[in-house]
Amino acid sequence: MSARDLIQEALHSLEANKGRSLLTILGIVIGIASVIAMTSLIGGIQNSLVNSLGLNAARMVQVYSSQELTESDIEKLQKLVPQIEQIGIVDSAYTEYKTGDKSYTVMAQGVDSDMLDAVGASKLVAGRTYSQAESQSGSRVALISRGGADQLYGNEQDALGKTIKVSNGEVQIVGVIDGGSDSMGSLTLYMPRETISGLFGDENPSFPSVTALAAEGTDMDELCKTIESKVRAMKGIEEEEYDSVSATSMKSAIDTLNSFMGAFSLIMGAVASISLLVGGIGIMNMMLTNVSERIREIGIRRALGASRRDITAQFLAESSALCVTGGLLGVLIGYLLAWALAMFASGSGILGELGASGQITPSFSIATVLLAFAVSVGIGVIFGFYPARRAAKLDPVDCLRYQ
Repeated sequence: MSARDLIQEALHSLEANKGRSLLTILGIVIGIASVIAMTSLIGGIQNSLVNSLGLNAARMVQVYSSQELTESDIEKLQKLVPQIEQIGIVDSAYTEYKTGDKSYTVMAQGVDSDMLDAVGASKLVAGRTYSQAESQSGSRVALISRGGADQLYGNEQDALGKTIKVSNGEVQIVGVIDGGSDSMGSLTLYMPRETISGLFGDENPSFPSVTALAAEGTDMDELCKTIESKVRAMKGIEEEEYDSVSATSMKSAIDTLNSFMGAFSLIMGAVASISLLVGGIGIMNMMLTNVSERIREIGIRRALGASRRDITAQFLAESSALCVTGGLLGVLIGYLLAWALAMFASGSGILGELGASGQITPSFSIATVLLAFAVSVGIGVIFGFYPARRAAKLDPVDCLRYQ
C-alpha cells in the first residue's frame, strides 16, 4: 500500500469511530497540553525573574569591605582591574510612602547617571533618564520601575511628572524603566546620590555599597577573586580576617535560578508525561478492540493479496493518526492554557511575590513542541505495534470463517 492509501484508510477509520477516537486520545491531549503549558509558563516566569534583576545582571559584581571604600579607592581599583567596565558607589535607603489608604515601602537607590547602565536601570519604557548635570546638582528627580508605576498609577505614561514623598522631601518621576523587583506594597526608585544625601539625614541614613559591571565575556568567578585580592592589598587587610572583603557576582544567583527552574520544569514534565502513558495504554486498548472487530476485513485484505507488512502498516498508521491528532490538539490547548495561566499569575500578584514585576510572557520553545509531538507519534508507534503485529499474524482462512 502507498503512503497516501495508508493515510486515507487511517483517517477513514478515525471518522467511523469519532466518539471512541476522541475519548481514546484524551490522555494524549492532556499530556501534551500539560507539558506545553507548564514548560512555557515556567520559562516565562524564569525570564521575568531574570529580567527583574536588570539588563546586565549577569555582569554585575557587589563589592564589600569591612573598611569602607572611598571614591579614590574605586578609581584605583578600576585601573588595577581592566576587566571592570564600570564601577561606582550605590546608596540605598528605605522609607514609607502613603497615598490615600495605601502604604508602600520605598527602597531609594542613589545611582549617578553614569552608573544606571551598571545597575540595569537604563532600559526606558517611558520618559527619560536623569542627566549628569542633574546627578551633580542633586536634582529631585527619580526613575521608577514599570511594576511600581503600574501599582501607583495604573500605567507608565500616567506616572511621568508625578511626585512621590521620600523621607524629608519629594522627587518627581521623569522616567519609567523596564525590570525592577517590586512586589505588591513595595517600590524601588532610582535617583542621584546627591539627592539621596539631601533627602535622608542622620536619623534615616543611607547605606553605601560598591557595584561593578564587568566587560562582556569576562570570567566572573576569576574577576571576583581578583577584586577581593586587589581590595585587600589596597586596604592592608589580611586574608585570614573573616568576611573582611568579598566580591559576589549576580551570575551565580542567575545560574542557580536557571538550574532550579530547569529542574522544576523537568519534574512538571515528568508528572505530565504520566497522562501520555495513560493515553498510550488507551490507544493500545482501542487498537486491540479494532483488531477484534475487523477480523473479517483483515481476512479479506489478506485474500486479496495484502501482505503481513501491509496489515501491520495499516494499523500502525491508524494508531499514529490518533496520536498525531491528539498531539495537534494538545499543542493548541497547551498554548491557550499557558497564556491563560500567565494572565492569571500576572493579575493575581503571584509574580510580585516571587520578586519580579510586569507581565509574564509564556516562553514557547519550538524544540519543546517538536519533542512533545515526536513523543506523541512515538507513543502511537510503540503502543500500536503489538495490536498491529497481532492483526498481521492472524490466519487469513480463520479470519474469513470468523462470524
